[in-house]
Amino acid sequence: MRGPSMSQPFLLAPIAECAPGPPGAQVRLAVLGARGVGKSAMIVRFLTKRFIGDYEPNTGNLYSRLVHLEGDHVAVQIQDTPGCIQVQEDCVQVLDSLSRCVKWAEGFLLVYSITDYSSYQSVRPLYQHIRKVHPDARTPVIIVGNKADLLHARQVQAKEGLQLASELGSLFLEISTSDDSQGVCDVFQYLCKEVSKLQHAGSTDRRRSSIIPRPKSPNMQDLKRRFKQALSSKVK
Repeated sequence: MRGPSMSQPFLLAPIAECAPGPPGAQVRLAVLGARGVGKSAMIVRFLTKRFIGDYEPNTGNLYSRLVHLEGDHVAVQIQDTPGCIQVQEDCVQVLDSLSRCVKWAEGFLLVYSITDYSSYQSVRPLYQHIRKVHPDARTPVIIVGNKADLLHARQVQAKEGLQLASELGSLFLEISTSDDSQGVCDVFQYLCKEVSKLQHAGSTDRRRSSIIPRPKSPNMQDLKRRFKQALSSKVK
């Protein structure tokens, strides 16, 4: 199936450089997927609890908000991305234009619409591109089938989403952004938790690697014995 036209240029919103803070203090997420799958609606639903059905095609908005996560306030930055992904030969070129965003983010939502099979086909190349930039398989990626309320227009079966997620080693969920605010919140909350876990693990690894074990003091008696043996062998 043919994807949307690539004739319109697009740019990601500038991503501000942030000084590294303490582990868990800041979480950087990116939401990727084809045009019209509901990425912007999902983000706004999570941040404001409101559902807005119609959006102008975005050029990549960056949302920043303090989020209450397990008793702590976490600064969450969410990068929305243009829906200019198609499964064609030039798909690699499109993905390269998103590389800066992919490199910047620590956790990812890959979104497709259950009413658009071509958007489902975009998930695999997006996932593969993420893994090229983040070879560490621990980097959390969640595959989301959106618009689950539009069952009469379904083109992608739930088992297909589950199978793809299983092949890629990712978590899979179907949600309805318009009908289920809690479901959308759960997806983002879970991703934030997974990123926070990874940050803490990385901090622990860095602390361990910075600890240089103290060398053992040499056994002087043993050194003297070896020295005497060496001398006696030369005398002989």
